[in-house]
Amino acid sequence: MITLLRPRPGLVLALVLSAALLSAGAPPATAVDGLGDPVFPSLGNTGYRALAYDLSFEYRADTRTVDATAVITARPSRTLTSLSLDALGLDVRSVRVDGRAAAFTTRDEKLTVTPAKPLHGDATARLTVEYTADPRAGLPHTGWVPTPDGFAVAGQPTAAHTVFPCNDHPGDKARFTIAVTAPDNLLGVANGELTETERLGDGRTLRRYVSREPVATELVQVSVGDYTVRERTGPHGLPLRDVVPTARAAELEPALNLTADQLAWAERRLGPFPFETYGLMPVNTDDPAAFAFTGLETQTLTLYKPTFLRQAEPAIGSHMMHELVHSWFGDSVTPATWADLWLNEGHAEYYGFDYRDERGWPDTMGHTTLVDRMRHVYGLGDQWRHDAGPVASPTAAKLFDDQRYAGGALVLFALREKVGADTFDRIERTFLSEHRHGNASTRDYVRTASEVSGQDLSGFLADWLYGLRTPPMPGHPDWTVAPASSTPAPVAGAL
Repeated sequence: MITLLRPRPGLVLALVLSAALLSAGAPPATAVDGLGDPVFPSLGNTGYRALAYDLSFEYRADTRTVDATAVITARPSRTLTSLSLDALGLDVRSVRVDGRAAAFTTRDEKLTVTPAKPLHGDATARLTVEYTADPRAGLPHTGWVPTPDGFAVAGQPTAAHTVFPCNDHPGDKARFTIAVTAPDNLLGVANGELTETERLGDGRTLRRYVSREPVATELVQVSVGDYTVRERTGPHGLPLRDVVPTARAAELEPALNLTADQLAWAERRLGPFPFETYGLMPVNTDDPAAFAFTGLETQTLTLYKPTFLRQAEPAIGSHMMHELVHSWFGDSVTPATWADLWLNEGHAEYYGFDYRDERGWPDTMGHTTLVDRMRHVYGLGDQWRHDAGPVASPTAAKLFDDQRYAGGALVLFALREKVGADTFDRIERTFLSEHRHGNASTRDYVRTASEVSGQDLSGFLADWLYGLRTPPMPGHPDWTVAPASSTPAPVAGAL
């Protein structure tokens, strides 16, 4: 739930945002069965909120398929004769609503359920969907990461509903309980804490995991494979749990040993770690076709490409910090819409840069300080705005562009130069505190920055976030921006 800050007594702020900010808000839902997200308008569903998911996955090693049951607790906002779940590539066998068989149809990426009697807005409903999925099905976009001995899940941004039926939008976070049944020689894992282990006596073991805090669907992790759990202790006694391919446990240990010190560094800047546990899961495959990313911030258990973690610390340290910072920006405070992605990626990139800066590690272009890196990105600003749009106005095709990452970090650097380091730190901590375990929008961040700083920053940040030209950098009048051309700029690389 978004909590808005109240102005401090005696503080007069012009908190009405500029036209640019207002026009960039989420439009009203216009897509059939969709929430009208600015980037993915057909994603999600109107008429209800998901309160909890109780998911059960059983991996069948002989067929390499998954039999699953999803129990979704939902609260309708009005009387509904039917409702839709996002779902794609799932072989649905049956649907029940509050224990009664319900009619259902699948079309495009929606599972439409028609209960025996209407659902009312003054009561919750439990939808039970039984289905089978094949992680190797090769859908056009999929959340499954098939491995030689099982699977992992990478649902970001719009593929969680290929793993389980859901209201697949970051603005509808919910509680999750996940049970994973696998052959005894394999390990089933998921987000959160292990609360139950049951030997079923037929060569299978069930493990149940509970997340204390709400989770966005794109941040769900469930995996089966030949893994070993390495446990250690982080700052303030925080339990750390790494889930590592058994055959690679020794070679990955140097990277895993970095986490505790990185957590201490991040907590000094952002406050206490927001979850019950943290750890890394290098997925058990080197297949470059399995996934295109290096790391993914699935909540409490970050997914990684194992080959990346075999590098030396200067190569992996800032990236590990990037993914760790997502625990605060992205996992705890989740974007209200996909247009707000820069809040995740810009912050993760900024603190990754800062962490690298403190250690004097050069990037691929020889920059060793945050200021040098930001000056380089600043010079690319107009070209990036030309190629990928303003920082807070992404398209689906350019959602994960450098503009959201290093471009977002540049916005934060400009804000820090504008208000000063101490005020910037207070803005960050206030924003995290006010929206902890909820959702927040770009407008919420602008409002917090204005209130904490004591000055109206709406126009300043609107120019940086939505302008078609890169604004002057506060405190650096000598910085220049290269003219945009029709030739796209090269990616920023390992800044």
